Amino acid sequence: MPLFVIGILALCMVAILCVIAIRRSVRPKRTGSIELLRFLITCFVVALLWQPEWRTLIIPEDEPEIAILWDASGSGATADALLDETNEIVSRRTFIDQALKLEVWKELENGGKTRVFSQSFSQPTDDTSSESLVGTDINTPIEQLLSQHDNLRSIILLSDGDWNLGSPPVSAAQQMLLQKVPLFVIPVGSKSRLPDLDLIDITAPTYGIIGEHIQIPYTIRSSLKHDVTTTIKIRDLSSNKEVTKKIRIPAEKDFFDTLLWKLDKQGANKLVVSFPLAEGERVKVNNQQEFTIQGREENLKVLVIDSLPRWEYRFIRNALSRDPGVDLDCLLLHPDLGAGDGPDYIQEFPNKPEDIQKYDVIFLGDIGIGKGQLTLDQTQLLKGLVENQASGIVFIPGPQGNQRTLEGTPLGDLIPVLLDKNKPNGVSESTASPLSLTSQGRNSLLTMLGNNASENEEIWENLPGFYWSAAIEKAKGGTDVLATHANRRNRYGRIPLLVTQTAGNGKVLYLGHDSAWRWRRGVEDLYHYRFWGQVARWMSYQRNMAAGERLRLYYAPDRPKPGDFVTLNANAFAPNGAPLQEGEINIDITAPDGNSSRIQLTPAEEAWGSYTGRMRITQAGEWKIQASIAGDSNAPAIETTITAQGDSLEKVGQPARPEVLEEMARVAKGAVIHPQEISKISAVIDALPKRKPLEDSLPLWAQISTMIVLLTLLGLFWTLRKLNGTF
Repeated sequence: MPLFVIGILALCMVAILCVIAIRRSVRPKRTGSIELLRFLITCFVVALLWQPEWRTLIIPEDEPEIAILWDASGSGATADALLDETNEIVSRRTFIDQALKLEVWKELENGGKTRVFSQSFSQPTDDTSSESLVGTDINTPIEQLLSQHDNLRSIILLSDGDWNLGSPPVSAAQQMLLQKVPLFVIPVGSKSRLPDLDLIDITAPTYGIIGEHIQIPYTIRSSLKHDVTTTIKIRDLSSNKEVTKKIRIPAEKDFFDTLLWKLDKQGANKLVVSFPLAEGERVKVNNQQEFTIQGREENLKVLVIDSLPRWEYRFIRNALSRDPGVDLDCLLLHPDLGAGDGPDYIQEFPNKPEDIQKYDVIFLGDIGIGKGQLTLDQTQLLKGLVENQASGIVFIPGPQGNQRTLEGTPLGDLIPVLLDKNKPNGVSESTASPLSLTSQGRNSLLTMLGNNASENEEIWENLPGFYWSAAIEKAKGGTDVLATHANRRNRYGRIPLLVTQTAGNGKVLYLGHDSAWRWRRGVEDLYHYRFWGQVARWMSYQRNMAAGERLRLYYAPDRPKPGDFVTLNANAFAPNGAPLQEGEINIDITAPDGNSSRIQLTPAEEAWGSYTGRMRITQAGEWKIQASIAGDSNAPAIETTITAQGDSLEKVGQPARPEVLEEMARVAKGAVIHPQEISKISAVIDALPKRKPLEDSLPLWAQISTMIVLLTLLGLFWTLRKLNGTF
């Protein structure tokens, strides 16, 4: 309305000006023609301000169409749909098949005046191309229908609503609303899960050391109404060696536990974890999972640094030096006698990156910054080794309190606890105090000293205690507390004494007492050696996924699922062992179906020869990975295999999601047709108003041709004024 008034006022003012100009002119007829042109230009501009449009009605020549979309995804095998005729419980796919045979769909044809057609989506195929994922995409088939058919009267969707690929289905419903195509949904399946025990996850390591126990965590999800006592079994598929374990799975909860397995052979060990069908359970196919673990003979490089030959230092040194899988170096910086000497000893700190990068694990005892100890540059070197080379560092403080001097240094950022500044030399005990495992500690491989969970708990309850501990206030954020002081607490709770955390690509462990050597009482090296051996191998796990002389490759997650992105990290070295300063790292990828591709890793900013990149896992199976230094024929490539376990997107037994379908129907101005009401769908659709012809509008004011006409008129007006002698 304001633009209309302004336009009329503008026309009136220009008309008055035109009349005045004509009356004053000595050539009134010629001037009158020019002023008429001025008035017409003004009318043209005012009309453009009113935003005129050219509207065209499009009347479809084809007969109206009704599309029936039905879900053919793998979740259709879930048997939780009820047939009205027999009250028989059938699979969702069977229900859809039966529904598609009903006579009601012929009624929708309205005597041939309406074309009715059906179309499936998310049909499982044998296609394993690198671009395909097997799952349910509801959004894409609806968008395709809308783009391919311009005379749709409605869409009918039969589905369980359980989508796991593509954009949210509600976005397709919004497109239907814009195109005025209503959506009628028929939910299939039950909102409740079938009575079932589902082995939903196994997070086994990709490799283990031959002769050593590995921990295999797993998760079972129960939808049964009662607790289940059963036996879970892990078996080697080639040798039939097996280990069983009695477990009790609580009703309608997730159950977390671990299995212990000792690898006996080098190379691929194909294992299967399974448990029998429980009473009342409806789905058996998800009661087992197969996976592969590589057996290796490992050689770890370990450096132990301390200031005094205290008991903990001596027994760690003895345990690691006798381990055939450990190559040990010791650096003893005695405050009075200088560097220690003897077998396995080095005389000075490895001050160059090429010298220190070889160590998988660093044990740092009661030592800090000061004369005859570490320098600030050396702490920076240790931090860079952990964060950029995926090495591990173990802090074992002592009563001298030397580690307190590390606060404020680069290494201080890696210490996972906050220390009590009022007690620099720690806390002494008159009686032995034991460690108490936390719930996290009871489930950790690092604290697994027995052959099973019950035996391990008993061992920890009977381990000899300690008489000194570091004065710790609390653990820092983002850390994992595995054990606490059993007898002491402060305002933050129990004192954390065994704490771990990740630091960059590496790992950190802090043991707040120096009496683990006492665990030898009555059992010699059994528990002491097992603990520190597990620590060393846990810390070096990622670093040794794939390692060569000039190149090291590690990745996370180590057991991805289809659809996951895997982060690839590499460390590259020059011929002298120093981190590579300039160069490119190529990753050649071969998918399970044989398709190949290449990506190039991006160098990190730190001067540690670190590179990183990402790849996407698009299918289950073995992905062959080869890493190489571009243009360097003297640097042999390294190879590894990433195993993507199974197709986790489509699962049998999961509950239907009718709320997804209900939201789509609401947005698209349709309706929910319950399975028992399918016979009424013809009447519902017949009641829809006839689709109005489509209207296409062309904004005349926004066309370039309009601007050309306006400029031409203005140019003509200006020229005629000049010829008339008007200025």
